[in-house]
Amino acid sequence: MEIKFRRRRRRRVPGLNTTATADISFMLLVFFLVTTSIDTDKGLPRLLPAPPDEQVQTLDIEKRNVLEIVLDADDRLTCGGEPIEVKDLQERVETFIKNPEDKPDMPVKQEKEIPLLGKCQVTDMHVLNIQADRETSYDAYFAMQDAVVAAYSHLRNELAQQRFHCDFRQCTAEQREAILIYYPQRISEAELTAQKGGRP
Repeated sequence: MEIKFRRRRRRRVPGLNTTATADISFMLLVFFLVTTSIDTDKGLPRLLPAPPDEQVQTLDIEKRNVLEIVLDADDRLTCGGEPIEVKDLQERVETFIKNPEDKPDMPVKQEKEIPLLGKCQVTDMHVLNIQADRETSYDAYFAMQDAVVAAYSHLRNELAQQRFHCDFRQCTAEQREAILIYYPQRISEAELTAQKGGRP
């Protein structure tokens, strides 16, 4: 007796439709680009000292126009040669920049014509001379920097409220420019040398 085996037909697997894959991938890419926040490097605007090799012509600055802020290797903070807590630094810097009583040991006031503000008595020749030891801690250094920046921000907001009845950030470009002329950020920063109490 002859037995015949039937061959099974192989079923053909249907092809995968990938027509929309490219569109979906593109949409996902756009979605992630729009929703993802990319960190950008930010810096502090500072006037760095010139290299010692170069012969640089420097301007003479009156002593009364300079406020020395020193942070030593042990995180001790001094302002104007006197010990100070970082929580009191902002107010000390504001008083120095503003010089409300026109004291002779604080920045010189001079009359200046400023757009939108008219004739003003400004202390735009002041300089904050920051010196920090390289051994100081990051926490102490940035706490000091935050206090200095907060002083400028508070003074500018105060002036914006007085003259334009809004915060500095809400001012127009022209109003902000006028306030920046009134309160320019003048900061010089250098490493604390051994002679000033830092480590060699």
